[in-house]
Amino acid sequence: MIDSISLAMVMPEIILLVMTSLIAIYDLFVASPGRVSTYRLTLLTLAVVAGLQGYMGASGQTLSGFGGMVVNDPMAAWLKCFAAVAMIVTLVYARPYARDRDMLRGGELFSLSSYSLLGMFIMISAHNFLVIYLGLELLTLAGYALVALRRDDLRATEAAMKYFVLGALASGFLLYGMSLLYGATGSLDLAVVAQAIGASGDKSQVLILGVVFVVAGLAFKLGVVPFHMWVPDVYHGAPTAVTLMIGGAPKLAAFAIVMRLLVEGLGPLAFDWQQMLAVLAVVSLLVGNLAAVAQTNFKRMLAFSTISQMGFMLLAFVGGVVNGDASNAANAYGAAMFYVVTYVLTTLATFGVVLLLSRDGFESEELSDLAGLNQRSPLYAGVLAACMFSLAGVPPLVGFYAKLSVLQALLEAGGGLYVGLAVFAVLMSLIGAFYYLRVVKVMYFDAPTQTAAIQAPLDVRAVLSVNGALVLVLGIVPGGLMALCADAVRAMLA
Repeated sequence: MIDSISLAMVMPEIILLVMTSLIAIYDLFVASPGRVSTYRLTLLTLAVVAGLQGYMGASGQTLSGFGGMVVNDPMAAWLKCFAAVAMIVTLVYARPYARDRDMLRGGELFSLSSYSLLGMFIMISAHNFLVIYLGLELLTLAGYALVALRRDDLRATEAAMKYFVLGALASGFLLYGMSLLYGATGSLDLAVVAQAIGASGDKSQVLILGVVFVVAGLAFKLGVVPFHMWVPDVYHGAPTAVTLMIGGAPKLAAFAIVMRLLVEGLGPLAFDWQQMLAVLAVVSLLVGNLAAVAQTNFKRMLAFSTISQMGFMLLAFVGGVVNGDASNAANAYGAAMFYVVTYVLTTLATFGVVLLLSRDGFESEELSDLAGLNQRSPLYAGVLAACMFSLAGVPPLVGFYAKLSVLQALLEAGGGLYVGLAVFAVLMSLIGAFYYLRVVKVMYFDAPTQTAAIQAPLDVRAVLSVNGALVLVLGIVPGGLMALCADAVRAMLA
């Protein structure tokens, strides 16, 4: 018997599932090639869902339902709210691009993106190994189909195959790790697993092996080195609108399952998985930044940038528990949440400009395609420049405070290792600044190679302007979002 609290907790998910299914059926009878009514209904649904999740987050309540398999704490509610808003922005940017490339012959773009959002919601609130895996597969299966949505594009088909094969491998790693943890603890529930590990005080080989496979599976989903092989190829090969769907909102869900699995489920083994994350973070910063310098394709550059950015975010997890002392945990994990939220915000605006510059028969994905953009449109050049400066960590943009909060969490952990990691991260950021500033140089100082007028619907121009402004405004007054993230993580840990 499902109780009323359980139903109330998942009401936004129920609304999203029912409405997405109804919209998919309704779309069968839509004759408009632009799918305007389907698009508007999808945005309305996502807006309602985002509002409900924001209301739940503001209430500050932590609820558990379905026998403890699902939890809805402030962290979950706010991450789901941000994910829904990110998906709304993604669809606004994506529709003109998809329409020009005949990707709206059916409503699959809207229904698959909504189902992938539902998968993110399930991942974010999951408190059981099986529920985490259910949400993960819903998200990734929708992602495979989205990458292959342009059925007549060989590059997109190849990217979908690579994504599918490596995604299946990652899922296998994660599932095998979960099965080992189940064998060692006798439970699929994260709270019970944490209690069993803490009570035994004995790190069996099966338990450690399970942690290794879980961390490897999570590293695949985050796209960090050495499990990053799919990221550049999928970012490059997928239609740019779908690249944004993969590189934007899903990063929030990936952060959530790292929190659920490692912090909540495997907290007593923090010493072991923090060492693994430290290695992944260091090699991701090194490989991501050095490889990005060599790229001439803007989408591939952003792919390697993502690898380095996720490595930087993982550094915050390294400083959470020091010698069994978890006093720095709320500060460190709050910094990681703030980092991933601001990264998604900046990524949305970056790809929004790329989508805006693309037109029918032309993909604006080479660095040379951005040449002289300031002469064609000072507004769009300004938005992209703000995003590049933010990703590089230049004050007063929001990316500076994101990086600063992670570095502060490392330094507050104390000890030579953490100081060394902070210094290394700063050095890698200097390398990263080179390829980000190169984009600004191309936009402002190179002669334009394109003369076509930049045209965009009113909704795209409005959303992109707000998106770019937030990158600056949240850098000038970051306190509210930082406090929200810190309070949400504190409530989860409590």
